[in-house]
This record gives sequence, C-alpha cells and structure tokens, in this order.
Amino acid sequence: MAGLNKGVPQPTEIKLHQKSRILEIAFADGCAFRLPFEFLRVYSPSAEVRGHGPGQEVLQVGKKDVEIKRIEPVGSYAVQLAFSDGHDTGIYSWDLLYDYGRRQDEMWRHYLKRMEEAGASRDPQAGKA
Repeated sequence: MAGLNKGVPQPTEIKLHQKSRILEIAFADGCAFRLPFEFLRVYSPSAEVRGHGPGQEVLQVGKKDVEIKRIEPVGSYAVQLAFSDGHDTGIYSWDLLYDYGRRQDEMWRHYLKRMEEAGASRDPQAGKA
C-alpha cells in the first residue's frame, strides 16, 4: 500500500473529543497523541491544502473553530476526516498521524510563523464585515 510505513505501529484507539476539539490516538507501541482539529485541518494531506508540488502549499486561515463532523476508516491503514468547513478529501494514514504526533510542536510553530508572515488570522471572523 502506498504511504504505509511498516515501522509504524497500528493505532489501538481513536477518540474524538468534540468539546475540546481534540483527536486522541493511541498506538500499539504505547505512544499516544492529542491532535487539535485545527492542526489536522491546516495540515490536511489533501491536494487542496498541500498543492501539487513543493512550494504550492495553500495557507489555511480562519480554522480555529473547525470541528470534525465524521471520521471514516480507509481500509486498514488510514482514516478520512470530514470537517465542519466542508473539507473532507484528506486521507490520514497511520504513519502520517504518528509523524504528526511526533512533530506537532515544530509543525505548529511553523504554521503560526507562516500565519504571522502572511498577516492572516486563525479566527474565522477576522476580516469579515
């Protein structure tokens, strides 16, 4: 299967915490991660967000309050998340989620820096009259 890393353990539990907007995922090696919905949305692996090549990433703004409305299994290697803003094309493989969990702090700092450089806001109401 494309994108499947044999070194990454299988998840043992996935929970959506709607009130705190956190996806909690535990893996067979004992690692567990708490990934905010906003983080998962702005780092969606979809072509819409990532673009079709290096340097074509699309900065996602105004996603602070985004929710995950649905989570669907994709075979035995991934989940597809449906967000409240209508985005639902990202396929989150187990190795991707594991990697995101390990690199979450670094990735979040990078995202906030890009937002600041763009003069953009995480607030969905920013710039609306």
